[in-house]
Amino acid sequence: MATRRSVVLASRPQGEPTAANFAIIEGPIPEPGPGEVVTRTLYLSLDPYMRGRLSAAKSYAKPVEIGEVMTGETVGEVIASAHPDYAPGDIVVGPRGWSTHCVSGGTSVWGAALTKLQPGAAPLSYYLGILGMPGVTAYSGMTDIGTPKAGETAVISAASGAVGSVAGQLAKRAGARVVGIVGGADKVRFVKDELGFDECVDHRGPDLRAALAEACPKGIDIYFENVGGDVQAAMFPLLNDFARMIMCGMVAEYNDTSPRPGPNLMSAVRKRLRIQGLIVSDKPERFAEWRALAAPWIKDGSLKYREDVAEGLEAAPEAFIGLLRGRNFGKLVVKVS
Repeated sequence: MATRRSVVLASRPQGEPTAANFAIIEGPIPEPGPGEVVTRTLYLSLDPYMRGRLSAAKSYAKPVEIGEVMTGETVGEVIASAHPDYAPGDIVVGPRGWSTHCVSGGTSVWGAALTKLQPGAAPLSYYLGILGMPGVTAYSGMTDIGTPKAGETAVISAASGAVGSVAGQLAKRAGARVVGIVGGADKVRFVKDELGFDECVDHRGPDLRAALAEACPKGIDIYFENVGGDVQAAMFPLLNDFARMIMCGMVAEYNDTSPRPGPNLMSAVRKRLRIQGLIVSDKPERFAEWRALAAPWIKDGSLKYREDVAEGLEAAPEAFIGLLRGRNFGKLVVKVS
């Protein structure tokens, strides 16, 4: 009998997750109920926000319960359908789970219908990255909060990652001077030589504050926050009057067991800073808008992208742990089948 394999949360991590916090279970492939579809997972997305789902603390999304399948965006092929809008053979993208086979209704957690994909329009895994939630996050952050202008300086943390790489390229298209922050010499070279950023700083270097100040002689007008911690502390004094901070995530602090001290926010008054959080699901209409805008740029090569692919569902826990440590290089996806 054909079986489904799934990764479930075995225990809640105290600090950094370990492989022991996850377990792989097997069971029969489900049958669809009324209005449901069953898909065979092709690709699974791994993203930093998933760390928050491992904790019981209240957040913007429901935590994963002990014994529950880990949640995550997938691209899958419909193998059985009891929904009038989907048929076997359809390729769909939407949030489902860390499983070889998923059953779900026709509506995703973003409140929109599971999106059918046209095979051949772009690599299917791209709909989990540059054409998916990370790309839309970068687009929404820059469009709604960053609003880059010619001559401004935009700084992007985690600049080689799925969100940061797109955010920086969008700021560059708007005429801004773009500075990336990454960890490691290979990522510095990629951000400057491949993505076309004007400058890039290695946060693992001996003096991050001095390196960032040198890279931003006119200060910082836009900061796209993906990291937090020491990177944020080094950036904050360089913010100009009326600078905008796009608060997307702070992966360096996700495993902390107590909050770190924050910056002195008197600067927010004195410099009239705009510091705004960003949750991509607040504006689901951005997904179709971004895909229509970005697809031609990907096709003509003017929008660059890099993937880091793990093989097999069993690799997902260790790959996710590595993601939180900054081991990945580009958008991390798991090729499930």
